[in-house]
Amino acid sequence: MPDAPPLAAPEPRPAGAPTALGHIRVIDFTHFLAGPMATLILGDLGAEIIKIEKPAGEDFRALSPMHGGEGAPFLWSNRNKRSVALDLSKSAGRAIARALIATADVVVENFSTGVMAGFGLDYASLSAGNPRLVYCSVSAYGRDGPFASRLGFDPIVQAESGFMTLVGFPDREPVRTGPSIMDVGTGMMASNAILGALMARERLGRGQYVEVSLFDTAMVVAGFHMMNYLVTGAVPNRFGNTSPDSAPMGVFHGSDGPFYLACANDRTFHRLARDVLGRPELADDPDFAETARRVPNSAKLAAILAPIFATADRETWVGQMRRAGVPAGPVRTVAEAFAAPEVTERGIASAIPHPTAGSVPNIRLPIRLAGTPLVDPVAAPTVGQHTEDVLRRVLDYDRARLDALADAGAFGPAGRVKV
Repeated sequence: MPDAPPLAAPEPRPAGAPTALGHIRVIDFTHFLAGPMATLILGDLGAEIIKIEKPAGEDFRALSPMHGGEGAPFLWSNRNKRSVALDLSKSAGRAIARALIATADVVVENFSTGVMAGFGLDYASLSAGNPRLVYCSVSAYGRDGPFASRLGFDPIVQAESGFMTLVGFPDREPVRTGPSIMDVGTGMMASNAILGALMARERLGRGQYVEVSLFDTAMVVAGFHMMNYLVTGAVPNRFGNTSPDSAPMGVFHGSDGPFYLACANDRTFHRLARDVLGRPELADDPDFAETARRVPNSAKLAAILAPIFATADRETWVGQMRRAGVPAGPVRTVAEAFAAPEVTERGIASAIPHPTAGSVPNIRLPIRLAGTPLVDPVAAPTVGQHTEDVLRRVLDYDRARLDALADAGAFGPAGRVKV
């Protein structure tokens, strides 16, 4: 297995530049992926993220591959957060959580339905004492109705929403996406919802309850295909790497490897035929001249294009297409993508310090704000790394009180978490 490329430190943000959310404190009860993605975005935008974990740490920390004692997926989704380890099964732990929430602008949680209410940490229990609180619940199927208690995971909602029937090839069974697209999409939706609620609070003077679910997100991520069904009644099917609306579109092969070509309209196809391939007769052929005829004849067109593309390497074809205004790009492996100029020139990947691993890779958000740049990335915390710091700074707890809380079991078994 080849080694990953060496990564440089990220470019630092301009000295003294403000952040978008530097005035916002978030108490983060999330775990695994959808919830942590939401708070990751808020943290990158400058919010103070105080992550509440069980004393043993959230289970996502153990998901392989491991790096410096932490799971790489955890490191990916938990930068710019401070970890406070609390045993919420103990009254002392719950009291600390409530005290932290009293100072907060936002709470985000993605426990199973009823768990936060059992701790007395649900919106109804907290909002009276903090009416400006924005409280976001992330779940699989929503917090009310007949499905509120159903467990759900990314691939399950891909299956149940119909999304899987749109992925893969029509002569094979439906396929889930490799990446956890519904988890990531739900995190994005949740962060947007929280930002909207914070904006509304500025105008209305009060917070509100916010809810986002994986299933609801899946119905949106499936895109206009869902709308097409509602308009026509025709059930969409899988179309692999091609398109039911445009041609030629899909994977083609140069002499040395695959590339993806997307001719989304007649103008683009005519540029391909005339300016790239030197085959103007294809642009004039009644079977190919217009989209309405080109799509049903896409297999015939692909058979003509395949031997042409095989005469030169893919970089030659992709370069010619880009110069002619025809969208195309090489089909890269993950390793090839990280070595590509689009990644290196944009500074997407970097290396940042970590207390146990020395350094960890970092993949920046695609958000670029000129006036309020994203914060400099800080690696995901170790379990309870910031317990003492947060409780001293935010709640003004002294040594004696921290020791008393430790004796009361607030931080888990003795010696488990240093405070």
